[in-house]
Amino acid sequence: MKTLVAYITAGFPDIAFTKDLALGLADAGADKIELGIPFSDPVADGPVIEVANLKALQAGFKLEQLFDIASHIAPQIDTYWMGYFNSFYHRGFESFAKKAQELGVKGFIVPDMPFEESIQYAKILDQTALSLVSFVAPTDDEARIKRILKNAKDFVYLVAYAGITGSGVSEDLQDILTQIRLQTKTPVFVGFGVDEKTAKQKAQGADGVIVGSAFVKVLLDESLNGTQKIEKITSLARTIKESINS
Repeated sequence: MKTLVAYITAGFPDIAFTKDLALGLADAGADKIELGIPFSDPVADGPVIEVANLKALQAGFKLEQLFDIASHIAPQIDTYWMGYFNSFYHRGFESFAKKAQELGVKGFIVPDMPFEESIQYAKILDQTALSLVSFVAPTDDEARIKRILKNAKDFVYLVAYAGITGSGVSEDLQDILTQIRLQTKTPVFVGFGVDEKTAKQKAQGADGVIVGSAFVKVLLDESLNGTQKIEKITSLARTIKESINS
C-alpha cells in the first residue's frame, strides 16, 4: 500500500479547523500529516501555500498554536513539522526538538536547510528519537545522493523537479529513483506538483506521494464554508489514495 502524506498549513484558518481537517484526512486515508509552520518567506513553496502562510500570520499565528494542534493530532496520525529553518532556530533547535518529542511528533521537514548544515541538527534529533527528513532532487549526482542517504530515516522526500511546490511540472523520476534504491531501503515519497491528476504517474516506482498545494487551494476558496472545505479536501485525499494504489 503506497503512502499519502498530506500537507496542511497550521492554524489556517484557525486552530480548531486545522485539528478537524487533520483528523478528517486521517479518516480519508492519509497516512501522515505534514503540519506546515507559517513563515513570511516560504522560498520552496509556490503562491498557493505562500498565501496560506501569510493569512495565518496575519491572523496572529504563534508557535504555541502549533504545539496545541500537534498535541491533539499526533497521538492519532504520524505528524511531522514542516518549516523553514528560522522557525526552528528562533525557538532554539534543541528545545524545539524536546517539545516535539513530548507531543509525539515524528520529525522535522526543513526544505531550506542544506544537507551539509543539516548533519549537526540531525545528531540533535537522534537524541530525541525524532527524524530529520532527507531531501533528494533530480539534480543531485550519485555521490551526493549517497552522502545524503547514508543515515536517512522515516522517509526520503524526493523533490519531483527543480522549482517550487504547486508548479505542476512533469519530470521523469525513474533514473533518480533507481539511484536512491541503490543507497537506501528507506521509503521514498515524491513531492512537488502532486495532485489528483498527477499522483498516479508521480507515484510510479516510489513508495508514496506528498500532497500540499492541491489541498491548500481548497482552504483558500472563500466560496466554501469550513465544513465544505473539509469535505472537499478529504474527498480529494480519498481520490489520490485510490489513484496511487490502483
